[in-house]
Amino acid sequence: MATGPRYRVPFRRRREGKTNYRTRRALVLSRVPRLVVRLTLKQAIIQVIEAEAIGDKVIVSACSRELVKNYGWLSNGGNIPSAYLTGLLCGFKARANGVDKAFLDIGLHIPSKGTRLFAALKGFVDAGVEVPHGEEILPDEGRISGQHIADYAQNLMSDPEVYNQKFSKYLSKGLRPEKLPEQFSATKTKITSSFEKKVKE
Repeated sequence: MATGPRYRVPFRRRREGKTNYRTRRALVLSRVPRLVVRLTLKQAIIQVIEAEAIGDKVIVSACSRELVKNYGWLSNGGNIPSAYLTGLLCGFKARANGVDKAFLDIGLHIPSKGTRLFAALKGFVDAGVEVPHGEEILPDEGRISGQHIADYAQNLMSDPEVYNQKFSKYLSKGLRPEKLPEQFSATKTKITSSFEKKVKE
């Protein structure tokens, strides 16, 4: 460890690799809500957060578990289609709470084109909330709908043993993986119609 009279110990969260304070400072000073996307292997957690003097305030949040509980989602909670749908859900919630613009906060994630991170962003933007971004960073429609998973499953059908092994969780929930794009479309329609109904009421 460096020593000397001019050495300053980094903040704890910087040492732990949790916070980039330079980026956070710029986001906080913008006074625009932050779209915070955090991903695990099994789920996507998306929040819209405002910075206040006493600490961060969560305006709305959505988790991919809500897709299973409220909208009949049968697929994995940690894949690209579920990240998109969670972003869409969070976007509709944000609009219902008066949020019309946000800045993306990816934390210490390394931005890579077409990842779950940007699938979540695409869903949030498709709900009608403005988030500055470049279109080239977003995944294509086929990956968002899960067509790449369906194609892979279709190729494996000639080997039932490998097929059943790779997609055992899908099959245990009653979803054939080659039907994933249809499940995606049905869940997206349910989310959209549920918020349209609330607006009319």
